Amino acid sequence: MKSPLRSPPPSGAGRRGRALFTLIRCVPFLIALAVLVIELTPAHFIYTGPFLTAVPALAAVAMGPWGTGAAAAVALVISVITATWNGAWGSLQVYTNFLALALVTIAGVFTSSAVQARRQRELDQMRRIAVAAQDVVLRPVPARLGPVEAGSLCLAAGTGARVGGDLYEAVQTRYGVRMIVGDVRGKGLTAVRAVAVALGAFREAVHYEDELVEVMNRCAAALHRELAVPGAYDQEVRLEGFTTALIAQVPEDPVVQLVNRGHPPPLLLHRGKATALMPATPLPPLGLEDLADGLPTKPESYEFLPGDRLLLYTDGVIEARDGAGEFFALPETMEGIDAGLTPAQFLDELHQALTRHTEGDLTDDVAMILADRRRTAESRSRPQG
Repeated sequence: MKSPLRSPPPSGAGRRGRALFTLIRCVPFLIALAVLVIELTPAHFIYTGPFLTAVPALAAVAMGPWGTGAAAAVALVISVITATWNGAWGSLQVYTNFLALALVTIAGVFTSSAVQARRQRELDQMRRIAVAAQDVVLRPVPARLGPVEAGSLCLAAGTGARVGGDLYEAVQTRYGVRMIVGDVRGKGLTAVRAVAVALGAFREAVHYEDELVEVMNRCAAALHRELAVPGAYDQEVRLEGFTTALIAQVPEDPVVQLVNRGHPPPLLLHRGKATALMPATPLPPLGLEDLADGLPTKPESYEFLPGDRLLLYTDGVIEARDGAGEFFALPETMEGIDAGLTPAQFLDELHQALTRHTEGDLTDDVAMILADRRRTAESRSRPQG
């Protein structure tokens, strides 16, 4: 059974497209270098003025106004070098080349600026539409759910306008508070459809399934049915698609029960120390059940005491890098945040720390749910030892 929730890495066509775009951006500078070689060798009898004039024009196609200006500056420097080398100062040809270069540069800068502004407006509009579409599927977690106080945070990556595939939900049921966090690899309508299917199955199953494992199985079955719809997903997704998901249950008892299918382990903050709740038996993501000898029928339980904090998150948090390539230190950051903050305030502090770490340049979507085990009146009055 294959799940459409995670699409495969970019195809060869996508990589070839990026390589071609990089080559196009190098063409103006390669032309400028060729002109310099021609002018400083016996081949200088070739008239190279039109080639240098074309440098800023070509740069305006793919490099924006700043790139156009940089290419024009390179062309100007080469023009000065070649005119000096060939003793051509004072000739009409040199000044004609300079005038043509200036006119083409001005036109290129204005044109690329206008195109860039139009593209930015279109991208902003697409982002607004994407956020609106995501808001239809995802909803904020209520601040109070049974024995916990909760908060949620969802951040879209700044690399484009396509809807991401992170999902989360928290629901109060007769079994306790049940939460899910999942990660859809890939973006666009395929991800939105899969997220909607998974969340729809979860929201239904949490109220009727006694066993937490069966809730996860219902989500997997719903995705399998979705994948079977003719024409819904391409062959590449059918063969290689999968998802990671984590479902947690917080009953009235001081424990938390987890079913983890290949997702990053949640972090439990107890008396200022953040600990990853690693599964005793790692399980494959949804859609890769064939890789496991057998799936468990019971969730794993961990102590979750009054005053503790539980953070469920997607891999966009721990895989966020700074300029030096260092990953975001999530456990240490959690330990450094004031324990007296509400879940919403705590997540806001995490958001600010993540923004500082990445300098505002997230490369993957981020979703987090924070659940605080509420203190009883007795535990509030008792001093902490």
